[in-house]
Amino acid sequence: MEVGQKVKVYRLRDRVSPDLAGKLGKIGTIADFKMTDGSGVGAVVQFEDKSTSWFFEDELKLVEK
Repeated sequence: MEVGQKVKVYRLRDRVSPDLAGKLGKIGTIADFKMTDGSGVGAVVQFEDKSTSWFFEDELKLVEK
């Protein structure tokens, strides 16, 4: 995965807020990456409504063009 690629949120690992749960199935663009709790890298995704959230890479799937 690279910055600028479109991704779809296809699963959530943990219990999350209703707002974040609403992102399930949504498509966004990778804006950045961040280190997680030492177990890997998370992707910061920006959605059409200009909101951003970070996700573990295994919660995202690349969207084919």
